[in-house]
Amino acid sequence: MIRRLLAGVVLSACSMAGCGQAGAPRPSVSPAPAIARPGIVSTEELAAWQTRGPVILVDVRTDLFTYLRSHLPGALYLNTETLRASRGGIPARLLDGSAYASLFSRIGLPYDRPVVVYSAGETHNIDATFLAWLLAGFGHRQVYVLDGGFFKWQLEHRPVVTEYPRLEETAFPAGPFRPEEAALEDVQRALRTGDAILVDARPPDQYAGAAGAQMRRGHIPGAISHYWQDDLTREGFGFVWKQPAALRAGYEAQGITPDKDIIAYCNSATEASHVHFTLRHLLGYPRVRVYVGSWTEWAERADLPMEVGPGASR
Repeated sequence: MIRRLLAGVVLSACSMAGCGQAGAPRPSVSPAPAIARPGIVSTEELAAWQTRGPVILVDVRTDLFTYLRSHLPGALYLNTETLRASRGGIPARLLDGSAYASLFSRIGLPYDRPVVVYSAGETHNIDATFLAWLLAGFGHRQVYVLDGGFFKWQLEHRPVVTEYPRLEETAFPAGPFRPEEAALEDVQRALRTGDAILVDARPPDQYAGAAGAQMRRGHIPGAISHYWQDDLTREGFGFVWKQPAALRAGYEAQGITPDKDIIAYCNSATEASHVHFTLRHLLGYPRVRVYVGSWTEWAERADLPMEVGPGASR
């Protein structure tokens, strides 16, 4: 089944008969659709694009050796840990735009052609959405995440290869780089004024303070727990995003509505990027940011408040 992109996400409608759902715009099945911001592409759609010409694919699975064993035809490899580094002693911070531009140029990532990012599947969608979030920060207009990831593609017996692509270096522009991010000060202001709601994308046990690797366990006071994997559902051989109506209902039931400013956080921005992707790009929420420092930064600061369990202050 051809997966969906919401109205307003796509600027060009599907040009292949039967690939859309009635009343909903679809991406073109040509290898060069133009979209306003990142979206998803199904395994069926991607297979159709590949029959029409090369598609730039980026494999962001965490283990290089899984890539060496097999990957989608033409996929280049990029480990998401090359996209972050310590700054001021705090791990997993963003690089400067010029550093990303240099890296993207080196691996042959184009700015003016469609790019499809995929990860392992449901447990690592966060790696793909994190790269999509960064590319959107450069204003890249043709970024897709493969719905279901590598697992779904492989389990559907679609082609995989071991050969590496031979891609020429590109001239990825160094700026402007403006990811939709929030700083520590933005979160502190939200706690004081209530001008934004906080969404914790981590597993419930980490939110409650029963698990976690950081110096303190718990969550930022008042944050709403919305585990990022709750946005997925099983379809056929893999896990894919739920339909838009189900996604919207789930968020709105928690008071996470499009009229509010939203700051998503997790441990180090990757899980939060998945919530950001769902709200911003699949549901069209206008004001969603990722707190990059997330719980890794917050928990280390003993002067910052926290809650455990259902919200008892500590």
